[in-house]
Amino acid sequence: MQYFDTHAHYFDDRFYSDECPSGPDALLDGLFAGDICGIVNVATSPANYRAVISQAAGYDKMYTALGIHPTDCQSLGPDPAQELPALKALLSDPASKAVALGEIGLDYHYDDTDKPRQLAYFHAQLALAQELDLPVIIHDRDAHGDVFEAVCAHPGVRGVLHSYSGSAELAKEYVRRGFLISFSGTITFKGARKTVETAAALSPRDVLIETDAPYLSPVPLRGKLNHSGHLVYTCAALATAMGMTPEECARVTAENAARLFLGKGDKGAVEQATAPSE
Repeated sequence: MQYFDTHAHYFDDRFYSDECPSGPDALLDGLFAGDICGIVNVATSPANYRAVISQAAGYDKMYTALGIHPTDCQSLGPDPAQELPALKALLSDPASKAVALGEIGLDYHYDDTDKPRQLAYFHAQLALAQELDLPVIIHDRDAHGDVFEAVCAHPGVRGVLHSYSGSAELAKEYVRRGFLISFSGTITFKGARKTVETAAALSPRDVLIETDAPYLSPVPLRGKLNHSGHLVYTCAALATAMGMTPEECARVTAENAARLFLGKGDKGAVEQATAPSE
């Protein structure tokens, strides 16, 4: 089986710590030599764009997503127009290997959240994605209503809801608008009933899998450093929820990822995604 990890952060400090004694390069070498056919390495702020791009340059099947995470925007200026020209330039440069604008969205988990600033950055980046015709990777934490309203305000935008935590009904509304729903290791957690119900309500064509590495390690590895090799557990849980075999789930989620991020059709999508770059 070949797995496509649609959301990871391999530049994270945890990959340069005692948790990963060989470092991220040795880990990635092994993953790509094994059963990983693609990884989207996702930036969260201007501070890590270059690290993400540099890392992806070393692997044919590692791609990037560049954007400003809702919590990171709070350390930037209040006007997103000051940050978007540099982001646009990188997204438009083929050398960046950017296949999406992200991770963007809203995060209302903390009491000191600057909601107006998060909304300003979210809307500005949705508009930029529409201008560049790029899919978006959306982070939604405790902000389901406002995220959905923002997406509806930009009807030409497509993309994915990362590590989805909303309801099945809301997921179907996103799918109707051209979005995919991505499942992380949280679908394996003991209290994941709502997530499992959401997966069961969707079509195989609507779903992706991800790690959010180094975070959200699946059962039985909770609390440990996460990486793309652990997708086997997430894929198995998603397959069970959707009435598929793990093999079918791995294949269809890789095809969905290739279609969304690489613009490649279903026929032979995994083979196309794993073929050497020209």
